[in-house]
Formats: sequence, structure tokens, C-alpha cells
Amino acid sequence: MSGWKQSLNAAGIREPELRRDYDAQRQLVARFRRTSYLAARVLLPRPVLPHAVAATAVMHHGDNLLDTGPKPQRVAAWASWEQQVRKALDTGVSDEPLIRALLHTVAVYPRLRAVVEEYLSTATAELEFTGFATEADYQAYVDAYSLPAFMLVGELLGPEADDGRYRAACRTLLDGSQRLDFVNDLAEDVREGRLGIPTETLERFSVTVEDIAAGHESPGIRELVGHQVKAARATLEAARELPARTAAPYRPLMGALVEIELLTADAVLASGAGVLRGSATPPLVGAARVLLGARRQARGQR
Repeated sequence: MSGWKQSLNAAGIREPELRRDYDAQRQLVARFRRTSYLAARVLLPRPVLPHAVAATAVMHHGDNLLDTGPKPQRVAAWASWEQQVRKALDTGVSDEPLIRALLHTVAVYPRLRAVVEEYLSTATAELEFTGFATEADYQAYVDAYSLPAFMLVGELLGPEADDGRYRAACRTLLDGSQRLDFVNDLAEDVREGRLGIPTETLERFSVTVEDIAAGHESPGIRELVGHQVKAARATLEAARELPARTAAPYRPLMGALVEIELLTADAVLASGAGVLRGSATPPLVGAARVLLGARRQARGQR
């Protein structure tokens, strides 16, 4: 029996149609978030893995709807999806495999419903995103979109009763991770016409959108990239406190996620203005070392 089937059994997901619903979400997540799926597969206790996969699939599906196509198309697609999810939460039924999996996960983890509703209410911030004028605008985006989206999964891994410190630590991770994503994805984002680096920061380094679009590795762009990565890295280092705030069985996974983000930051810093040609990735050997260490830690807890 495969590890995934054992996870479905351990989670009590035995009804054939429901198993197919979760299978579909596993395929989606494994295809588009391969590193995160591998980490979860290796480090999460089996009973929670299908639920983490379903929550991640919701986040990924939402990203696709919010980011793909002309704005009128995205607005209509998101409105339809939001209506479907809210109706399903109220009625307990749906024709969509992803929503059926989500409904079952919410039934197992009732506290997740409030997180889903928060995400549905704030995700339109991504529809309106065209860039930031100031650092304060960026921070507002993290609060309105990045953090609620992450908490779809983060809520499953947190303590039963959070006094606010776990969510605050999650936000620290998301601040560093989102800033890192925005600088690492400069080449893609400039083609789409919406940079995640605030205008005031570009002006500080005398860099324009046109400079970035031209792909010239000027001293100003090298300094800009270095500044943004160092700021992201400092925040990610502060996020090393997150595993201690996480529920004990899930600490190895959360710790591994933070360390892989730090490896990514190092890779982006080494690339420098090279990110104008494409995103940097963490070294495979380093990422494997992090996962193996986390796996040993997870086994020691079981």
C-alpha cells in the first residue's frame, strides 16, 4: 500500500468518492508545489497530510483564479468561486471535488472554517494589486492576502488555542517569504506589469521599472536586489522562532520551511541582478540536508 493511501486511511478517509476527491488535490499540489509537497509528505504525521494537501490545493486554486487572465475575467472567476465555497460551507454539499475535500477537512478541523471565511473576504486584495507606492502598502498586502492564504494550512499546524503568538510568528515568516518572492520573481513580474518592490524603494536606488524591464544589470539594480534580499533574510531569521510556537508534531515541517526559505534567500543574493534573467532556487544538496535533518527530528518525536 502506498504512503498516500496509508495517509488517507490514517485520516479516516475511507469512502471511495471522497478518497478520489483527495487524490485529485494531491495530484494538483504535487504538480505545482513539488518541494512543499515533498516536505509535507516526509515530515507530516500521516493523519494530517491529506488535510494539509486539501488546504494547500484551495490556496493554489485561488492563486490561479486571482492571477490568470484579464482583470474582468479574474473578477468574475473569483466571485463565482467564492460564492460556491460559501454556499458549500452553509449547506455542507458541493459538486466540486476540491470543495468536497475542503468541507471534510473543515468538519475534522472546525476552527478552519473561520480561516477559510477570512481568506475569502480578503483575497480580493490580490485582484487589486498592481504594485506598491510605499513599504506600508506592502505590509498591508501581507496582512490582507499573504497571511490569510498561508493560514489555510497554517491553522492546521498551530496550537489548539493560539494566544496570538503563533499567528504573529506566521506573519513574520510570510513577511520575509513574500518579500523574497517579489525580488526573486522580478523578471516575471515586470513582464506582467506589477512589481512587488515599492516605488519609494526603487527611487532610493535610482532604479526605474524601465531599467528592470530592459534587463540591464546596473549597479543600482544589484544594490536594490541585495537590499531587498537582506531585509527578507533578516525577517526570515526572526521567523526561526515559529517552530516553537507550532504544535509539537508539526515543528519539523515548519522549521524545514523556514530553513529552505533562508537557503533560497542565499541563492537570490548570490544571483544578484541575475534575477532579471530568471528566479534563483536553493541548492538541491542544501535542501536535501534540511529535509533529512527535519526527518530525523520528526522520527525522534514519534
